[in-house]
Amino acid sequence: MEETKGLNKNATRMLTGFIMGTIAMGCIMLGGVALLLLLAVVIYFASKEYVKILEHKGFYPSLKIILASEALLAIITYFDRTEYVALALALCTLGAFLWVLFRGRQPYIANVSTTILGFVYCGYFPLHLQLLRDISSPQYHDGLGFVVMMFTSILLTDVGCYYAGTRFGKHKLAPVISPNKTIEGSIGGAVSAVIGALIVGAFINLCFAELHWYISVLVGLICTVFAQIGDLCESLLKRDAGVKDSGNSLPGHGGFLDRSDSFILTIPVMYYFCKYFIFSNDILNYIKGLF
Repeated sequence: MEETKGLNKNATRMLTGFIMGTIAMGCIMLGGVALLLLLAVVIYFASKEYVKILEHKGFYPSLKIILASEALLAIITYFDRTEYVALALALCTLGAFLWVLFRGRQPYIANVSTTILGFVYCGYFPLHLQLLRDISSPQYHDGLGFVVMMFTSILLTDVGCYYAGTRFGKHKLAPVISPNKTIEGSIGGAVSAVIGALIVGAFINLCFAELHWYISVLVGLICTVFAQIGDLCESLLKRDAGVKDSGNSLPGHGGFLDRSDSFILTIPVMYYFCKYFIFSNDILNYIKGLF
């Protein structure tokens, strides 16, 4: 897709980002079906882009199996029936093997593996956003505040990495995978993320429920670390396949997978951190019980 007429690259990127951010935040605030529809759109296009990347490498994952698996997992997460996740993943993996057995083509092992990776990476991981949004406890009504904190930290990570890397960047972070990323930029992104998390955390503490400052710092650090790792992981896939962008659906941003790569790994990590360390003390109580 060509850049919007009359806008330079940065303006196009900012306009697209503003529109996407407004739609995403609206769906997150509403939750329920609105959030499910948002996830469905992102997952669908990200999965298509993922398959195209792998086909460029010479692998042929099944888009049909990936989408069917993601639909099943979406139903499970929407109704919060996580006890069926193991069964669903087993059935989806079996489906990947059966597809290669009866319909697939060589390379067989790679095609099965990339199909399974597809519905986990592009589907199951992002679907944790529904679980995080709906999580609740006696202290916190739902996970909305932590979703906002996560999104703020990730977005500020991108901004901080860009500006700190542009101004101070000298030492390469991952020269083989992503030559433009620097250690200085990574640090700038981390600082920005923690500041953003502290601001959102202070708002939660002031208006909704008590939230200690160190929790906000931990959330900011978790989000910035896994956002940057997620970005590098998608860069690894693209570099290995020899492609620059996952697609061109989003002016100034590339494809849906390019735009969501920082979120894909962060969302499940954030969900499990909230579930076991903020909304309950299950793991801490278990560790204490060992002693």
